[in-house]
Amino acid sequence: MFRPCIDLHEGKVKQLVGGTLGASSEALRTNFVSEKSSAEYAALYRRDGLHGGHVILLGPGNEEAARAALAAYPGGLQVGGGVNLDNAAGWLDAGASHVIVTSWVFQAGRVDFERLAQLERRVGKQRLVLDLSCRRRAADYWVVTDRWQTFTDVAISAATLERLAQSCAEFLVHAVDVEGLCRGVDAELVEKLALGSPIPSTYAGGASSLADLELVTQLGQGRVDLTIGSALDIFGGSGVRYDDAVAFNRRRSAAI
Repeated sequence: MFRPCIDLHEGKVKQLVGGTLGASSEALRTNFVSEKSSAEYAALYRRDGLHGGHVILLGPGNEEAARAALAAYPGGLQVGGGVNLDNAAGWLDAGASHVIVTSWVFQAGRVDFERLAQLERRVGKQRLVLDLSCRRRAADYWVVTDRWQTFTDVAISAATLERLAQSCAEFLVHAVDVEGLCRGVDAELVEKLALGSPIPSTYAGGASSLADLELVTQLGQGRVDLTIGSALDIFGGSGVRYDDAVAFNRRRSAAI
């Protein structure tokens, strides 16, 4: 299934090349900057019955835009970016269906299971999503934090997914190496998620056509959804018409 997104950078809806996030302003590559507000995108997703999309705060200066999106579609969007024990419940109160957390539960390159347990107790397992966005190094995919620039020692594997699934409702996984490039999805990573995760996962990164949505649906065996960003016409792309992605979801829902 297709899941929408609202990526916020400097208070605006943008599509960035993921691997350049955290780089200098000169090195940061931007595919698209929208003239529309975050709330307008959220209202569009609400109108079309799209659930489980994510609002990601890419750095400071995005809280107002994030709250506007959540207010426009209460209960319909997840929120991530800077989520921690102190602010997680506040985001749920603001209208998020789930909070997405990554860097806060990693300390010194490892999962801090005590922090994870604290967050689970604070918001509840069913409203917590773990961001396991990763980059490839040698034969494995390794979770990266701090705007996807810092490698942890956590590799994406069935054992890792099984253990972490005990504390959350879903995984969100950006394939950082292909994020924003519109050159196709990382099929091997999608298969790893489908085979290894006991809970739903949303994959993001590289989608360039409706064929990629069909591929992820097939490889994901109904357990992996796809976020499409830069390729969508509503984000300035030419590879996927938003209306076609919505129609795909409706066909899938009718067939289930």
